[in-house]
Amino acid sequence: MAADAGAGPKTVRDWLEATVGRFDEAGLYFGHGSSNARDEAVYLLLHTLKLPLDELDDVLERQLTPAETETLEAIVRRRIDERVPAAYLTREAWLGEFRFYVDERAIVPRSYIAELLRDELHPWVGEDQPVNKALDLCTGSGCLAILLALAFPEAQVDATDLSADALEVAARNVAEYELLDRVHLTRGDLFAGLAGRYDVIVSNPPYVDRESMEQLPQEYRAEPQMALAGGDDGLDIVRRLLAQAGSHLNEHGLLIVEIGHNRAALEQAFPKLPFTWLETSGGDGFVFLLTAADLAR
Repeated sequence: MAADAGAGPKTVRDWLEATVGRFDEAGLYFGHGSSNARDEAVYLLLHTLKLPLDELDDVLERQLTPAETETLEAIVRRRIDERVPAAYLTREAWLGEFRFYVDERAIVPRSYIAELLRDELHPWVGEDQPVNKALDLCTGSGCLAILLALAFPEAQVDATDLSADALEVAARNVAEYELLDRVHLTRGDLFAGLAGRYDVIVSNPPYVDRESMEQLPQEYRAEPQMALAGGDDGLDIVRRLLAQAGSHLNEHGLLIVEIGHNRAALEQAFPKLPFTWLETSGGDGFVFLLTAADLAR
């Protein structure tokens, strides 16, 4: 049953079942906030109807008006026909409870580092180890820089990106979170233009290897490719980051980097670095931690 405007009002439940079927039939790829057809259909439904994202059960039997059905049909058609990630359709992405504006100028926010910041990097940052200065490299939409500022209220946070377009998106998010006095955006290549040392440096850099880039689903091709491509083995940016980070960390500083599925390649490339792999909802193979002392060795 297709959810189209001409079929007249139908219930939310009917629309939802129909849309899940259409998403499955179209063979959509999910990975920009949802992991399956039903979750994405629920999100698009509730967002489009301007309903709280936890209110589905209360509205399942509600009748949709013809105007609502028409609006929902338009967004579903774009998702299917254009393979646009849902976040670009709604102009928002969520990391836990935090909402960020996003559009095609920046990669859709998603990072395991956001989970770690929820716990203020415990136990690696203790109460006796204040974070006064932090850095987010390859900031994109600015989401991790903002979460750093929220996790460590006393910190000044620098955030850099090579993309002027992405920084325009980041500036909007920093303003919406009222952090203009604490989050400072800079256009630059990694550490270029930065001064001083940091207590914490985080980065979710481009890390998709060349083979994987060639096989990306269409949804990922809608994102800025410079935010994804990490060279032949996915480690081009990470190599440069590791070579430079030590000279930008305080004596007890921490470097935390997300590298996708490249753990084996990274450990092979840097056999002498004592990587600590942090536990996330995806497992312990996606985010590593190095101390300033580790890098000094």
